[in-house]
Amino acid sequence: MIPQARVEAAIELLDQIIQAVRDEGSAADRLISQYFKTRRYAGSKDRAAIRSLVYRAIREIGDCPINGRAAMIQLAQNDAELAFLFDGSMRAPAPISDKEFAEAAKISQKNTSLLPAWLAEKMAASDIDTAEQNALLGRAPLDIRFNPHLTDIDTVLAAFPEGQVISGLPYAVRLPEGTKVDQSPLWKSGAIEIQDAGSQWASSICQAQLGMKVIDLCAGAGGKSLALASDMLANNNAAKLDLIACDTDRNRLSRLQPRAERAKLPPIEQRLLNPKQEEKALGDLAHQADLVLIDAPCSGSGTWRRNPEARWRLNPTRLQRVIDTQSHLLDVASQLVRPNGYLVYVVCSVLDDEGANQITAFLNRHPDWTVENPDIQAGCLRGDGRRFTVLQDKSDGFFVSRLRYIGR
Repeated sequence: MIPQARVEAAIELLDQIIQAVRDEGSAADRLISQYFKTRRYAGSKDRAAIRSLVYRAIREIGDCPINGRAAMIQLAQNDAELAFLFDGSMRAPAPISDKEFAEAAKISQKNTSLLPAWLAEKMAASDIDTAEQNALLGRAPLDIRFNPHLTDIDTVLAAFPEGQVISGLPYAVRLPEGTKVDQSPLWKSGAIEIQDAGSQWASSICQAQLGMKVIDLCAGAGGKSLALASDMLANNNAAKLDLIACDTDRNRLSRLQPRAERAKLPPIEQRLLNPKQEEKALGDLAHQADLVLIDAPCSGSGTWRRNPEARWRLNPTRLQRVIDTQSHLLDVASQLVRPNGYLVYVVCSVLDDEGANQITAFLNRHPDWTVENPDIQAGCLRGDGRRFTVLQDKSDGFFVSRLRYIGR
């Protein structure tokens, strides 16, 4: 493909992505994959160049553009080589008009953040400055967690000589970008998992141990359930773990057992829940759990490095919807914990509305709970929890709070 045709393809893809954002449709990665399946003539270099253009637009433009052409023109303002490719030749985008350039300049002057204006205001109110906001759209590192019942740090570093131990996390190693983790014998044997350091910190704060009754209330595909199971098992050879993984999404939850088998973990009980009716499926566990983990649905603002178009999908109504869900789940979890047991609340968000403010509201509703956040070498205190940010902690953005039930 000629360079002009690559730009035109990027515009077509951005049109699809922008429409999917408006319709709550498929994610960008899936749309890009589907696009290339029907265009076999695009070689590997073409695909890489087009994908790079698409994600450059997604990462560098704050408010969702009106269409793909407008997005590419936004980039072309400060990229003469890109602007030159709008030459109107065969398979090339039409030349950029003075009106289009003027409109793009007007938008750029208005938006100084890489986030939509309303979100930038929310971030500032949560003491997330512009540098941290923009870091949310950078490149994410590649972190792995090894299973201590299957391998050890020396074996992992021997397999990945360029890996770096992440201080404070017992089973975490950071690898160079592009490392083919899934081709490693350690991966194939189930000894390692890909998991960001922020997620590993959240699991570590749970302090799960063998003999505890543990409930992962929002298990999803089981990433943190596996980490909890690994912590509970550690160097033991237990045949059973008292760990229950719950979720409202059947498809996501179904991925857990194959992952657990691959990691050679004992069976993990699974419970499929109905939204807003969780108590019916969990009634037998009332005040029985030593630990409940809530990895709550959220804005995902802390993980935008991996899904940058997600910020275009978010709006005030959707944000309020997840805030309401988080509050509901906290109340559900509070009924499952035994006296002196723990509830760990996690969101992959840096917004106070989903983090510190949620815990303040919970404690106001439930005075028979207290905060017991462990003193660790990562994150900063934020209200009654700890917040992890991209620049400070070199991880995804998270908020974590560990609460203890002191009622009878």
